[in-house]
Amino acid sequence: MNITDFKSISKSGYKSYLEKGISYDQYKYQMAEDFLHNSDDKIKEYINLNKHRMSRIEKTYTVSQKIEQALKRLNHKTHWLVLTEHWCGDAAQTLPAFQKVAELSNGSIELKFVYSDGNPQLMDAYLTGTSRSIPKLIQLDRYYNVTGIWGPRPVEAQKLVNQLKSNPEKASSYTIELHKWYARDKQKALEIEIIELINRAALFCTDCLN
Repeated sequence: MNITDFKSISKSGYKSYLEKGISYDQYKYQMAEDFLHNSDDKIKEYINLNKHRMSRIEKTYTVSQKIEQALKRLNHKTHWLVLTEHWCGDAAQTLPAFQKVAELSNGSIELKFVYSDGNPQLMDAYLTGTSRSIPKLIQLDRYYNVTGIWGPRPVEAQKLVNQLKSNPEKASSYTIELHKWYARDKQKALEIEIIELINRAALFCTDCLN
């Protein structure tokens, strides 16, 4: 999505979303609570599977040197505001990587999560076509100008999903192939797109739009 495509959200609106946003640790805690207390068995199944996916990535993923080098060029405050939900498989595959990058930024990147179901105005400003697809990462400078948008999955993965959904024989089971792709890719495609976000943040003239 081009940053000129989204509907108008005020700077004070973005600030408010960030202020009510939660940390990665808080998100995981609420995810565990959701698993314990959710009355929908199917949703509980998704949440449990996603907890294991996130745990695996936390243990196996290491931020690349290319991202480390990109972060060295980021010398001003950047916000990552992520729309997500516990049941979302794509979120489970990507949020741990976002967290590790934010941790490595030494405070340059502030990462906050908000729930898409509870924030329909923000979600509807960042549709994928006509779909409320998540996760969506909104990158903001310190003045709450949008400097980048990512999601709901790496471009390569999105192409795969589009291809599978267009095939009647595979449309109903596309998620199986999607998560096989994530397992093979090991966050490599995601890293390329994270670097693009960081580079945009580093080059964006924050004082020009104050």
